[in-house]
Amino acid sequence: MQPAQPKNPLHGFTLQQILELLLAHNGGFSGLAKLVKLNCFTKDPSVSSSLKFLRKTPWARTEIEQLFIRQQLYLKKD
Repeated sequence: MQPAQPKNPLHGFTLQQILELLLAHNGGFSGLAKLVKLNCFTKDPSVSSSLKFLRKTPWARTEIEQLFIRQQLYLKKD
C-alpha cells in the first residue's frame, strides 16, 4: 500500500489528466506550445502522441508537471 502524499501536488493525477487540464486551461496545443517548446505540441499534435513522447522523455515530462504546478491546476480537482 502506498503511503499518502499530502504535500505532493501531483498525487492523484495521471499524466493524461495533467495534459488534458493544461490543454483546456491554455487554449489547446497552440497555447501550450507557446509555453513549452516541444515538437509534439506543434507538429501534428494529438493527446496520444504527446503522452507517448512525455512518457519516454523525462525532462519533457518534468517541464509539463512543473507548468501544471505553476498554474496551480491541481487546486481545481473535482
